[in-house]
Amino acid sequence: MTSQLTDKNLSGQKIGYVGLGNMGRAMARHLHATGADVVVWNRSTGPAEAAVAAGMRCAATLPELAREIGGGIICLNLTTAEVVEQVLLGQGGLIEGLQPGALLIDFGTTGLPATKKFAEHVTWVDAPVSGGQVGAEAATLTIMAGGSEAAFQRALPVLRVVGRNVTHLGPVGSGQVTKLANQLIVAQTIDAVAQALRLAELAGVDSAKVREALLGGFADSRILQLHGDRMVRRDFVPGGRSALQLKDVRLICELAASLGFQSPTLDNCRAQWERMVEKEGLGDVDHSGLFMLYDK
Repeated sequence: MTSQLTDKNLSGQKIGYVGLGNMGRAMARHLHATGADVVVWNRSTGPAEAAVAAGMRCAATLPELAREIGGGIICLNLTTAEVVEQVLLGQGGLIEGLQPGALLIDFGTTGLPATKKFAEHVTWVDAPVSGGQVGAEAATLTIMAGGSEAAFQRALPVLRVVGRNVTHLGPVGSGQVTKLANQLIVAQTIDAVAQALRLAELAGVDSAKVREALLGGFADSRILQLHGDRMVRRDFVPGGRSALQLKDVRLICELAASLGFQSPTLDNCRAQWERMVEKEGLGDVDHSGLFMLYDK
């Protein structure tokens, strides 16, 4: 079920938000703008202080945030399954203050086994997103949700605020599987676009004109439109960091192995991202910077 509804009034509703990175800070701001009483927590103080300056409230600890939200909704926007586990179940984690009826929405790409584990402890909606920092700022994210029908319906008003297209895929973990399918396409398409544009350059053809010629044809994609432009300009200021792209590719490979799915192109994809991040030390470069492997 896909929703494109636009009712975005959460006036008076308490919502917790944990993780105020490039995407989380924008998403928390959108929720606050609806009239919600947003209580935040972040590992570093700078983003939390900025949220307070914008009118939100900051909890001193994770258990305090959980107690403040009570049986309401807490959103997580964190980088890895390990960080989510520490925030939820670790010493001083949310679990120490969670109240009956609380619902957690995980916007990160956390993987299937970890998601199922977390859902054993609390009502959980996995809602990974696509659209990057640009989509978070514009509240136009695509959201892939997994969870029970009842949990999804509770989460839906929040999801509508930060996303444009919201799809309920099925039970807990379904959102993660769908996001990994998305990331498989993204990771390999970035590689294909990088190869195509660099190949054109080496053949003496202007890569900017090649990109322009391909737009609107069968080879067109958001990656050719946005990341292809970055590649042509050699502008790899991070929006989506390569280290996180590698993390996602490894989660894809983990899922594939668990299902007995074999793919030489997936193996090569993982090798390319590992080369970029671990051998070349480019983990903090935007993932469109995979182009740099072919630019040498």
